[in-house]
Amino acid sequence: MHLTYLILGIFTLVELNTENLFDAQKDSVKDDTEYTAESLKRWTRTRYWNKLNHIAQEIISCGEDSNGWALPDLVALCEVENDTVLTDLTRRSLLRKAGYEYVMTNSPDVRGIDVALLYSPFTFRYLHHHSIRIPPLHDMRPTRDVLYVSGQLINGDTLHVFVVHAPSRFGGERSTRPNRILVAERLKQAIDSLHNLSPDASILIAGDFNDDANSPALQQLYDHGLSNLTHSALGSHGAKGTYKYQGQWESIDHILVSGKIQHTFLDSRIHDASFLLEDDETYGGKMPKRNYRGYEYRHGYSDHLPLVVRFSLSGDIP
Repeated sequence: MHLTYLILGIFTLVELNTENLFDAQKDSVKDDTEYTAESLKRWTRTRYWNKLNHIAQEIISCGEDSNGWALPDLVALCEVENDTVLTDLTRRSLLRKAGYEYVMTNSPDVRGIDVALLYSPFTFRYLHHHSIRIPPLHDMRPTRDVLYVSGQLINGDTLHVFVVHAPSRFGGERSTRPNRILVAERLKQAIDSLHNLSPDASILIAGDFNDDANSPALQQLYDHGLSNLTHSALGSHGAKGTYKYQGQWESIDHILVSGKIQHTFLDSRIHDASFLLEDDETYGGKMPKRNYRGYEYRHGYSDHLPLVVRFSLSGDIP
């Protein structure tokens, strides 16, 4: 049986690790001293507001394509500190007139960083959200919760969104691999629960997986019926990945889907607008224009570049 929908346009999702989007206040229960005015980074309110507006500018610019411009419908964010930051971003920055609402986690991460989802209430009718806690393995630091959000698209379909920021590779990829596999296993459990209710549920997973597309953790998700829409995404100004480490481009941010939503996929790209890049003075070529190099303030954006994926909400959907 096929359901036929009217031409309803294009739905756009952006994924972005914002790189330490902290406010300038000391949190008494989190290790965020590095991002205060008294620290070596001298993280002042002026620098905080510059960062907020830069992230807003970055999100707005992701709406550009060859056919014109429109704000993204969903924005999955990693490395945002708290509700204050998200309120300032959506209500007081350059995004203040965009009309975005948001939901976010409140994780046990020792630095206090979380994940969030911005959504346009005009194209995504929020239904529900909750956090998925990741019980740490032995000798594993507490990590970020996974954010689950469900909402209704303008064609009537329900979209199930997971936002992920998997544990880092600090200490070595192999030794930390079980930590990221743990997140994948928890995601599989959540996917199974959805499939028990709706076998062809439209599921979307976006975030910083701290793993490349061929990693064991990602492979577990592929084996569970998910497709990686961004494994071959490239930029238009030289970016061959979302992150650059010691001169090598890496794609550690990913957007995965299953269910009906994968039949509506149009295209994916790395958004490497020229203002988001700077010269890589050590290894050559370009690199993301980040906010700091060590303790040197660079007035930048993030060490990650955004991923942009577009879907068509028109036509026949199996």
